[in-house]
Amino acid sequence: MSHLEQLLGRLIRNEVEFVLVCGYAVMLYGVSLMTRDIEVCASFTLENLQKIYSALADLHPYHRETPQQIPFIIPEDFRRKLRNLYLATDDGPIDFLGEVLGVGDFEKVLASSVVTNTSAGQFRILNIDTLIIAKEAAGRDRDKIAVLQLRSIRDSVRSKSP
Repeated sequence: MSHLEQLLGRLIRNEVEFVLVCGYAVMLYGVSLMTRDIEVCASFTLENLQKIYSALADLHPYHRETPQQIPFIIPEDFRRKLRNLYLATDDGPIDFLGEVLGVGDFEKVLASSVVTNTSAGQFRILNIDTLIIAKEAAGRDRDKIAVLQLRSIRDSVRSKSP
């Protein structure tokens, strides 16, 4: 099992409320691009933040967007300020997003997700049509490549469906 699947497995086992989005989601649909991190859209309730902390605590998570490598803790006022959470762990980086560009906040992302299974377990992933919208909104070169491949995969699957 890859380190990305191990990180997903930790979120699943700790019942973190999340939807897989971005690079690893694209890979799971069959796009040939590689990624080294996981990006999920998550609910930032205090309960869900505590589950995130429990899932990652023994992997020494710290805020990777700060030069001081500040450890991940949940202070009282943290949730009110939180938009995104970019963490580094012993198993690799994981980003928790409060919203997805082109889609919206967690509730909108959740409504546009489907259940999938991998060796890490069962979890929610952004559906292919919405993932295309998100990648188009991001607009980077690698996102444009992903969109082309996602459309091809989607169209191939749909043409084989009765």
